[in-house]
Amino acid sequence: MSTTAAAARPQVSFWQIWNMCFGFLGLQFAFGLQNANVSRIFQALGANIDAIPVLWIAAPLTGLLVQPLVGHYSDRTWNRLGRRRPYFLTGAILASLALILMPRSPALWAAAGLLWILDASINIAMEPFRAFVGDNLAPAQRPTGYAMQSFFIGVGAVVASMMPWILTRAGVSNDGVIPDSVRLSFDVGAGVLAVAMLWTIVSTREYPPDQLHRFADATPDSEAVRPGSAAHAQRIGLAWLSAGLAAAAIIWKLHQDQQLYVLSGGMTAWGALKLLYGGRPPKNLPSQLVRDIEDMPDRMRQLVPVQFFAWLALFAMWIYTTPGVTRTHFHAMTANDASYNEGANWVGVLFGAYNGFAALAAIVIPLLVRRIGLARSHGVNLFLGAAGLASFPFVHDPDWLLLPMLGVGFAWASIVSLPYALLADSVPSRKMGVYMGIFNFFIVIPQILAALVLGLVVRGVLGGEPIYALVVGGASFVVAGLCALRVR
Repeated sequence: MSTTAAAARPQVSFWQIWNMCFGFLGLQFAFGLQNANVSRIFQALGANIDAIPVLWIAAPLTGLLVQPLVGHYSDRTWNRLGRRRPYFLTGAILASLALILMPRSPALWAAAGLLWILDASINIAMEPFRAFVGDNLAPAQRPTGYAMQSFFIGVGAVVASMMPWILTRAGVSNDGVIPDSVRLSFDVGAGVLAVAMLWTIVSTREYPPDQLHRFADATPDSEAVRPGSAAHAQRIGLAWLSAGLAAAAIIWKLHQDQQLYVLSGGMTAWGALKLLYGGRPPKNLPSQLVRDIEDMPDRMRQLVPVQFFAWLALFAMWIYTTPGVTRTHFHAMTANDASYNEGANWVGVLFGAYNGFAALAAIVIPLLVRRIGLARSHGVNLFLGAAGLASFPFVHDPDWLLLPMLGVGFAWASIVSLPYALLADSVPSRKMGVYMGIFNFFIVIPQILAALVLGLVVRGVLGGEPIYALVVGGASFVVAGLCALRVR
C-alpha cells in the first residue's frame, strides 16, 4: 500500500481568483435585468398584479429540475473544456439569446416562456460556478473566492438594474409598451454576459478529477454524512404522498386558487420518489439524487432553513417592489399611468443601489467573519436586510428609499457568499456539484412558494397593497437570521 502523503491544494493568486469569478459579472448582469424588469414587462403586456407571481413560477420549476441534474452531470464531466466550464459556455449562449428576445415579446405568454428559458439558462451556468470555486480553492481561500463572486454580483447587478434609467437619461426613449430603454438594456446585458463568461472560460483551468480527489483537503464521501438516514424513507415518503393528496382534496373542496395545486403536486411527487427510491441502493439517476438528498451533511441540513427564509424574503422584494413602489410612492394605479414608467425606472435605481452596497459589503464582510465567524456574520447581515425591507411602507419620499437598500445590500452580499463558504467545506469533493445543486433547491422552493402564496396574502390579508409584501419579506429575513445563529 502506498504511504505517499496526499498533496495540499495549491494556493492561488488574487488575479487567479479574479479570473475564476469574473463570469459572475455577466451572470448577475443578466439576473439583475431579469429581477428589475420582468414584472414591468409582464405588467406592460397586460398582466395584473395578482397574476405576476404566477407568471414567475415557470422559472423556479425549471430550476428545481435543472440544478441537481447539472450538478450531477458536471461532477461526472471531463473534456477539453474541463469539468464545469462546458456548462458555463452552454448556459451563456442560451441566456444571451433569451435576453435579446424577451423585451421583444409580442404577447404575455411569450414573455412568460422566455423567462422560463432565461432562468433555466442562467441556472445551467450559475450552479456549476459555486462548485467551480469549491473545486479550485483550498478551504482557507474559499471565503475569499465566494466574497469575490459577491463583489462581481454587486457590480454587475448595480449597472444592470440602473441600465434603463441610465439610457433614459442619455436620451433613449422610455415610452411605449416595452420602451426602447428596456430593450437596449437587455441587448447590452446579452453582450456583457457572453464576454464575461468567455473570459472565465479561457483564463482559468480545472484540476482533473483524479488529482482533485487526491488533495489532502478533499472531503471523503462518508464524512459529515449520517449513515442510515434513509432507513425510514418508505414511511416518510408515504407521509409526504398522503399530505400532498390531502392538500389537493382540500383545495378542490374549498374551491381555493388552482395555483395551489402546484404545491400539493410537489408534495405528492416527492412522496412518490421517496416510496420508489428511498432507502434502496442507488441504481439510476433518480434513485441517486434521492439518496444524496437523504444523506445531506449535517451542516447542510442546518443551512436549509437559513436559505429558505432568506430567499423567500428576496423573492418578495423582487416580485413586489415594482408594483409596491409605483403605487405607493408614485401613485400609479396601473401600468398605463403616466408616472408608472418613472416609478419603475426608480425601482431599477433602488435595485442598482442595493447591489452597489453589496459590492462594498463584499469588502467588509470578510473582516466581520474574522471577528465573529461565518454563521454569526451571516445572521447579522440578514437582520440588516430585515430592517431595510420592513421600513419601506414608512418611508414616504422615494429618494429616501435608498437608505433601506443599504441593509438589503449587506444581506444580499452575505446570502450569495457565506452559506456557500459554510457548505463547501462539509460536502464530499466527488459530489460538490450535485450538493450545490441540491442546496439550490432551497432557493427555488421559496420562489415557488412566493409565486403561489404571496399573491393570496397580498389580496386576502394585506388589503391588496403590494408594499406590505416587503414587510413580510423583512419578517422572513428575521427568521433566517435566527436560524443562521444556530449553524455550527
